[in-house]
Amino acid sequence: MQLGMIGLGRMGGNIVRRLMRHGHQAVVYDAVPQAVTALAGEGATASSSLEDFVGKLQAPKIVWIMLPAGEITQATVERLGGLLGQGDIIIDGGNSFYKDDIHRAAALAPKGIHYVDVGTSGGVWGLERGYCMMIGGEKATVDHLDPIFQALAPGKGDIPLTPGRESFDPRVELGYIHTGPVGSGHFVKMVHNGIEYGLMQAYAEGFDVLRNKNSAQLPADERYDLNMADIAEVWRRGSVVSSWLLDLTAIALAKDPDLSGFSGAVEDSGEGRWTINAAIEEAVPVDVLAAALFTRFRSRQDHTYAEKILSAMRFGFGGHVEKKAD
Repeated sequence: MQLGMIGLGRMGGNIVRRLMRHGHQAVVYDAVPQAVTALAGEGATASSSLEDFVGKLQAPKIVWIMLPAGEITQATVERLGGLLGQGDIIIDGGNSFYKDDIHRAAALAPKGIHYVDVGTSGGVWGLERGYCMMIGGEKATVDHLDPIFQALAPGKGDIPLTPGRESFDPRVELGYIHTGPVGSGHFVKMVHNGIEYGLMQAYAEGFDVLRNKNSAQLPADERYDLNMADIAEVWRRGSVVSSWLLDLTAIALAKDPDLSGFSGAVEDSGEGRWTINAAIEEAVPVDVLAAALFTRFRSRQDHTYAEKILSAMRFGFGGHVEKKAD
C-alpha cells in the first residue's frame, strides 16, 4: 500500500522505514527539509509542501500524522481537511488527547474523510522491535488499513499464546488492536502511559532504597554497598519484576552506575495528567498513578537518585532528553 507520512522525527521516520522494509510505498513531508531528503535517499517519495505531498498520493489517500499533540496536529488536520476528499483517510499516530480525536472526526465526516487514531508504543526501538498499536476508528476503515498495521506490529515473536484465547481477535497476538470507535485508541494509549508512570516510579523508588542502604545514618553492621547494575541484571533473569523497563534500567546502569549523565528533572508528556483527569471523571481511585505524576512535578525542584532512574528509562525507550534549566 501507499502511505503518506507527515512528521519524520524519532518515530515518524522509523515508521516509514519499517513500512518500506515490508514492501509498502511512502510519500514523506516534514518542516525540516533534511529529514525529507534523508528518507528520499532510502526510497521514499519526497514532497516540498502539504499541497505537493497530497498531490503525490494515490486515491484513496492515506495520511499518517506523527506530530506533537496539540496545536500543530490540530492545524495540520484542518489543512488536510481542505486538501483531501471523499474516501481519504487521516491517521493520527501521535499522543493526541482522545476528546480532540472525537471532535476532529466529526468535523471531517461531512467531507467524507475518515479519521483513525492510533496510540503507538515502541519509541526509538520500534524500527527493529515493531510498534504496539491501539487503534480507534470505523471498522471498515481500520480493516482497510490492516496491511499497514500488520507490517508495523511486532508480530507473535517468541511470546507463548495465552491459554483460553482461541475465540479472541488474533490480531492482538501480533501486537495491535482495534479498540473501538474514534478516540478509543488514544484513550487506551493514554491509560497505558499512565500505568507506565506508576511502573517506572516503582522501579525508581526501589533502586533508591537499595542505593541508600549504605547510608551513614544506619548502624554499621546494617550497611550494604550494593551493586545497582548487577541487581538490575539479575532481576531481568527469571524474576517476577522483569520487564522491558527493567531491561532499559539495566542498560543505563551498566553504562553509568551513578547515572551522572542525568540530573533527575523528569518531564511529563501529558498522558499522565489526562489519565488522572479521566479517573476523576469516572470516580475511579488511582493512588499510585497520581503519586507517580506528582513526583515528576516535584522532581523539577528537588532531585533524587530515583528521579535519575526515571530519566534514564525515559531516555532509553523514547530518546527523551532532560530539559536544561532556565
